[in-house]
Amino acid sequence: MSTSPMFNARDLARIAIFAALIIVLGTVAVPLPGGVPVTAQTLAVMLAGTVLGARKAPLAVLIVLVLAAVGLPVLSGGRGGIGVFVGPTGGYLIGWIFGAFVIGLIAHRQRPQPRWWRVAAGTLVGGIGVIYLFGIPVQALVTGVDPLVTLLSSAVFLPGDVLKVVLATILTLALWRAYPRAFGRADSVHAGERTPSDALA
Repeated sequence: MSTSPMFNARDLARIAIFAALIIVLGTVAVPLPGGVPVTAQTLAVMLAGTVLGARKAPLAVLIVLVLAAVGLPVLSGGRGGIGVFVGPTGGYLIGWIFGAFVIGLIAHRQRPQPRWWRVAAGTLVGGIGVIYLFGIPVQALVTGVDPLVTLLSSAVFLPGDVLKVVLATILTLALWRAYPRAFGRADSVHAGERTPSDALA
């Protein structure tokens, strides 16, 4: 009896597209004190989670981070090289992987069709909470600033990140209405759960 591969060619193409989206949205960055710039790359990470789901979204992020590690300028402001992982933004970058997983887990749980409140909750918890959970301690360690002070100073990012949550929710629902096949076979938490592809069959 044959077994289907974990990811088919269409899945791999979708992963590559979102990796490219993360790179493209990092071309514009606004530097801030503390070494962590404001960038739209987090929005792309959120969208990867809401569209690709918990299994595939981290792979899109991982592709970008591997390209950065080998020196390609794929991060915000054209940064790359192994040094970015030991700088102030290193924790945030690693947090992208886990954040994308959590976003996909919440956004795709139980129902194939995205519900705005699940998408919003996923991007809020995974796209802000999880990424901050990894990023703030590393930033505090690298910069030598007290973690509480670093946490408070990170409040400057919150309005922009909340805006990204809103945009990610709107864009995800709009994409579902316009082209549900973009979601492929959404990651299921429970065996036998219907997926967007099943719904279209």
